[in-house]
Amino acid sequence: MSQDNIKFAYWVPNVSGGLVVSKIEQRTSWDIDYNRKLAQIAEKAGFEYALSQIRFTAGYGAENQHESVTISHALLAATEKLKVIAAILPGPWSPVLAAKQLATIDQFTNGRVAVNIVSGWFKGEFRAIGEPWLDHDERYRRSEEFIQALKGIWTQDNFSFHGDFYRFHDYTLKPKPLQQPHPEIFQGGSSRAARDMASRVSDWYFTNGNTVEGIKAQVDDIRAKAAINGHSVKVGVNAFVIARETEAEARAVLQEIIAKADPEAVNGFGSEAKNAGASSPEGEGNWAKSTFEDLVQYNDGFKTNLIGTPKQIAERIVALKAVGVDLVLSGFLHFQEEVEYFGRKVLPLVRELEREAVATKAVA
Repeated sequence: MSQDNIKFAYWVPNVSGGLVVSKIEQRTSWDIDYNRKLAQIAEKAGFEYALSQIRFTAGYGAENQHESVTISHALLAATEKLKVIAAILPGPWSPVLAAKQLATIDQFTNGRVAVNIVSGWFKGEFRAIGEPWLDHDERYRRSEEFIQALKGIWTQDNFSFHGDFYRFHDYTLKPKPLQQPHPEIFQGGSSRAARDMASRVSDWYFTNGNTVEGIKAQVDDIRAKAAINGHSVKVGVNAFVIARETEAEARAVLQEIIAKADPEAVNGFGSEAKNAGASSPEGEGNWAKSTFEDLVQYNDGFKTNLIGTPKQIAERIVALKAVGVDLVLSGFLHFQEEVEYFGRKVLPLVRELEREAVATKAVA
């Protein structure tokens, strides 16, 4: 188990409809005032990161969306310590635009911006905005070049790069970001191409929710590949958190979310997502084995099973840490009140269990 404390991030609800595709009441709003207050609550609660979402078109319960880089900057301006990860989609963004935007924000916020490179899963969105839809592994090849270009622009003067997707000739960006060597680079995906890309170029790898055993297999795989490449990568896992005073209360909330799911939206999302993953050479990827119930939460967050009492959830988080997870990326039903509750009830128990684990190891 790592000596470092496990870190916590939350999904920024900058997209309407919350984090579940359900008609259950969600006391969560996508507007900026709600999100500013939420960022302040999360920072006080002990969250280190927030992850903004990128969507360009409506669908699957998300009728309205605020653009990710803009809202990330707004949340950074409202906080003092929180780091905000802006989701960026190669295609609509070029590496030079992303590098310039994020370097400026990094300068303005004392080094608190990061980036999540999203390779793309929503073919209809690309079609709607006139962007070419590449084959599965080509999307990851483009993302890898995007990251290589970001790193080069941020760390070198007279940067030159000759890839299949991007080319630069003696380009110098000034000012560069404050963070050294550069802002943290996150990516997601569950396919072989996604894991291999992370093992070469990314600082962080996000995986969908899964069992402890399933996550361990992914962590072991990606760390072994990274070691061969002389690279190191940290791992974050998605989880939808339902923390209540009793397990029965928490399970009842889960059942109500699923019972009130929007079947048309869930099935539509599942079809798009699974088609994207099925086009990978191994026929897998995000959501390849997801059931209808799993897809009610966009990123298989129910599978991680952070559902129950604060003590149960804390124990499960420490079990994730024991198999190599460095960060929990969390979604909630009612974000402001539940993030506050998590910080007050769950996080102190996690830290206590981490201290006990370190002490036990020292004695042994």
